Amino acid sequence: MRFPRLPDWAVYASITVALLFAALGRDERTDAPPPPPKGADPLGEALGPASPFDPAVVVDVPTKAGPAAGTAFSIARNGVWLTARHVVDGCRRTAIVVGPGTGVAVNVRIDPRGEAALLYTEGGAAPLPLALAEPLRRGQRAFHPGFPQGQPGEASSRLLGRENLVVRGHGARTEPVLVWAETGRTEGLKGTLGGLSGAPALDAQGRVLGVTIAESPRRGRIYTTAPEVVRATVAGSGRRPDAAALGESITPQNYFYVADELRRELQVAQVVCLDN
Repeated sequence: MRFPRLPDWAVYASITVALLFAALGRDERTDAPPPPPKGADPLGEALGPASPFDPAVVVDVPTKAGPAAGTAFSIARNGVWLTARHVVDGCRRTAIVVGPGTGVAVNVRIDPRGEAALLYTEGGAAPLPLALAEPLRRGQRAFHPGFPQGQPGEASSRLLGRENLVVRGHGARTEPVLVWAETGRTEGLKGTLGGLSGAPALDAQGRVLGVTIAESPRRGRIYTTAPEVVRATVAGSGRRPDAAALGESITPQNYFYVADELRRELQVAQVVCLDN
């Protein structure tokens, strides 16, 4: 007896159905793995402690010759601020700008061991949270809100490592600093970041890692105080900074908005040296 020959499409359909039943009967999941978390930056190795064998950068600091301006930020609501030493060192009158043409007089405390300086006013703004004991990793981001060139502005950076700052001239000393590669700045801001000195270097959680103190425009570098230097400055003042709640998370996409809010609330303010 001869069976009728099945058409080709029927043969292929039978094979497909058989394979489908075999696959369903094996109880095997074929779901794709979940995607990696968004916004996670790959970080490098942990940053070790400061060493006298770290590379050195030399800065010549002349005696202050006239009015100067920089940035300060609040660390206690009762009127304690941090800034960069060279902004206020040698000033006879120093003020924090609280409005157009309006300033509040400050008392200055210079720490001779480092580049951070403390300012005191009668009352102050909400403090920024400090993260001066947190481990650092190469490649982590920092955000620097302040007043570059005397105008509201900000920069972003990534941590490269440590160096030793060798200061010659006024306030001669050697101290450890952190070195950051500039990765962004206020749109349209060209040239120097002068005036950003004293600005906080904030991590992605809005916590202070150090004080912005210098730049190297040719190399695209930003320098901040090492956390241990700021810890010593604050501890030597005898006044504890306030515990501060974390603010909005900071990203490369929103850091200019966060910076505007910090300046608006005077948590980050302009500091001026009126004379010397």
